[in-house]
Amino acid sequence: MAPEQRKKMIILMINMFIAVGSFGIIIPILPAYLASIGEGGLAAGLMIAIFAGAQFVMSPLAGKWADQYGRRIMIILGLAGLTLSMFVFYGFDSVWMLYFSRVIGGIGAALLIPALFAYVADITTMDQRAKGNSYISAAMSLGIVIGPGIGGFLADFGLKTPLLVSALISLVATVFSILVLEESREKETVMAQEENPEPMIKKLALSVNKPYFIPLIITLVMSFGLMAYESVLGLFIDNQFGATPQEIAVMITATGIISVIVQLFVVDRIVRAIGEGNVLNIFLCVAAIGFLVSLFASSYGVFFGITLIIFLATSILRPVINTLISKLAGNEQGFAMGMNNAYMSIGNVLGPTLAGLLYDVNIIYPFVLGLLVLSVTILVSFTWQSKQKKRLAQVEAN
Repeated sequence: MAPEQRKKMIILMINMFIAVGSFGIIIPILPAYLASIGEGGLAAGLMIAIFAGAQFVMSPLAGKWADQYGRRIMIILGLAGLTLSMFVFYGFDSVWMLYFSRVIGGIGAALLIPALFAYVADITTMDQRAKGNSYISAAMSLGIVIGPGIGGFLADFGLKTPLLVSALISLVATVFSILVLEESREKETVMAQEENPEPMIKKLALSVNKPYFIPLIITLVMSFGLMAYESVLGLFIDNQFGATPQEIAVMITATGIISVIVQLFVVDRIVRAIGEGNVLNIFLCVAAIGFLVSLFASSYGVFFGITLIIFLATSILRPVINTLISKLAGNEQGFAMGMNNAYMSIGNVLGPTLAGLLYDVNIIYPFVLGLLVLSVTILVSFTWQSKQKKRLAQVEAN
């Protein structure tokens, strides 16, 4: 990448890292904080579902706005929404206000994430797209790793201290973007976009006819499976193997580190070597095999290794799918990334909800569900790629 591209990419990575990391800060203290206000597991689950639900509802409109009004303003508004969400979370002890803060945060994430990936598409060539998306995904993974660690340290200074620090860090990111982030497109191009007031449901219906619809479905399935897996991970290894909180933390941190390394140093090389389509098929199969083998894990160590393989596969799949959608989207980058975010949010809502229900029936059922869904997705991916062989060949050649 040219120096100017690298400069812009670093700014985007900082924004993504801070946005994800600032929420990650509160994860270690969330159970204790909810207990301190008389709430428990239901509230913790709703925190995830409400955030993802708000993000889902807002994402298609946010993606269109990114095309219509420009990437910069959407990134700044998204960061501002996340900042406001953190301050509300810090300032109130009412669970209803905490739910409201999650609505604000979900809207902020919906404004931010499609605009970030559309910005990457603006400043990179087709050949650089996979690397650019990998960098943004790596920044996201790094935030997931570092945020909870900082939160655990800050909790020693008071239960609400991580909440305040999270809000302040998010505010710094907002100011930082206002001062240094430039618009990625010419003003005339931004203003030329026509307003489309179509509701979200109609946008979802429109996405069915887009050339990137199947990658959107794969995004949904990946998010569904990964969130289902993550939501019961701690409970499962505690129940099956008697894992300590420290062992659970080590597993989460290790998967995050694997994600960062893979997305920074592996994704671009492997895509260049075998192409997006082959990467998609191979690592969907790897993830499915991981879910299958996890059903027979006999110890914490074995399950740890399987978990690393699953996260390695999804760490490669996420930026590759983003890149494939971006390449197939043409001039609809904002809309496509908005829909990508919307489908991801659907998976983020359904995954933890169904996994929690199934876990109460039998603790291995969430993993069986993930395996079945991934198996169907593999068949869909192979079928779609065989039908779209010529189009995909042209896309991968760019």
